[in-house]
Formats: sequence, C-alpha cells, structure tokens
Amino acid sequence: MIPPVQVSPLIKFTRYSALLMGMIYGKKRYGIVLMADYLKPIAEEERRVEAEEKKKREELERIAKEIAEASEDSILK
Repeated sequence: MIPPVQVSPLIKFTRYSALLMGMIYGKKRYGIVLMADYLKPIAEEERRVEAEEKKKREELERIAKEIAEASEDSILK
C-alpha cells in the first residue's frame, strides 16, 4: 500500500475556507426557515409560467396544423 501524501497547507486552507464560505452562504440564504418553505413560492411561479408557455405552444401548433391542412386541401395543387 502507498503511504499517504502530505497535502499542502495552502490546499488545506483553501478547502476549509470554501467549506466555511458555503456554510455561511447557506445560513444566510436559507436561514432557519425550512428549504421547502423558501422554495415553494418560486416553484409556484415556475409552474404558472410553464402553463402559460404551454398554452402559447399549443396555440402555435394548432395554427401550424390548420395551415398545413389548408395547404393540403387546396384546389390549386
């Protein structure tokens, strides 16, 4: 088995600094409130926007289908 390698103190410091910064960011962003409570309004907004986009997309598909059918049934073939 290979003996463990000495890790540079700079790398150790950087890793633990990143860990600490992530913990501070999480505490600041989410606080004591549960994550589900924080994300619920965002998810509702995303669902509403997605429903609007779906309506628009379906309307465009319906129009494209009508145009395609109209061009197929043309007398001027």
